[in-house]
Amino acid sequence: MMKISDTTKGIFYLILSAFFFALMAALVHMAGDINFVEKAFFRNAIAFVIAIIFLALDYKKGGKAALTIPKGALVFLFIRSLAGSVGIFGNFYAIDRIVLSDASILNKMSPFFAILFSFILMRERIKTVPLIAIITAFLGAMLVVKPSFDFSKTLPTAAGFIGGAGAGLAYACVRKLGYLKCNGKIIVLFFSTVSMILCAPFMIADFDPLTLRQFILLSLGGVCAAGGQFSITAAYYHAPARDISIYDYSQIIFSTFFGFAFFGQLPDAWSFAGYVIIVLMAVLNFVWNKRQNHQA
Repeated sequence: MMKISDTTKGIFYLILSAFFFALMAALVHMAGDINFVEKAFFRNAIAFVIAIIFLALDYKKGGKAALTIPKGALVFLFIRSLAGSVGIFGNFYAIDRIVLSDASILNKMSPFFAILFSFILMRERIKTVPLIAIITAFLGAMLVVKPSFDFSKTLPTAAGFIGGAGAGLAYACVRKLGYLKCNGKIIVLFFSTVSMILCAPFMIADFDPLTLRQFILLSLGGVCAAGGQFSITAAYYHAPARDISIYDYSQIIFSTFFGFAFFGQLPDAWSFAGYVIIVLMAVLNFVWNKRQNHQA
């Protein structure tokens, strides 16, 4: 029987996470006019419950060792949780206010930020071609953000971009935690707990009662988010960002399909140009890394 490489596993999990996250965004948007922090709380509450269940199963099989946090991992668990919360808040704020595919592409700046933060956290050197790709992708993102002096129009796209940066830092921390052999379910549980705590004050101050339909949609969104979270954690656990990050862009395809099928949304010409630039830079970075690995 042919052995599946870690890189292939990483690619599979990343595409799976892209599908889950795109479907999550569609379900969250369907839920309608609810505070985005409340939506984020539901998303994390479901992931929290699922992580508890999986950790209980791990404990039953492996005892206390399955719940042990490795030395040096705690600080990265906190950073991952705070950065991931910024990522979710920015993404959810954007999902409610702009085209789904725009929110998705801005969130997909995260692989570029993951490379940048991996350099900071793990000293994974950034060479010339990836650096050019990061800078050009940033310029492409500006075509989607469309900065202007009308702050009310720029804020949703800027929030999506900041969310992508937060997600990038979170994924770099996941990679670091993978090196430290931290249980992936602990990473998800820790993140979900911290994020819910951050949501709590806003929930208390401004709680929107839910209809049954909204509750079902947000619960399903939470299940998809948990599936995406576990999948992406597994992806970056198996392989470094530089080897698999290109496949994260499959979410753009899923998001564009869901946005058109469910809401009749289509990106404008400037956004589409931004998509092309960002994806091309991801392809450039991926191909360059492949060549580097073959030469090594």
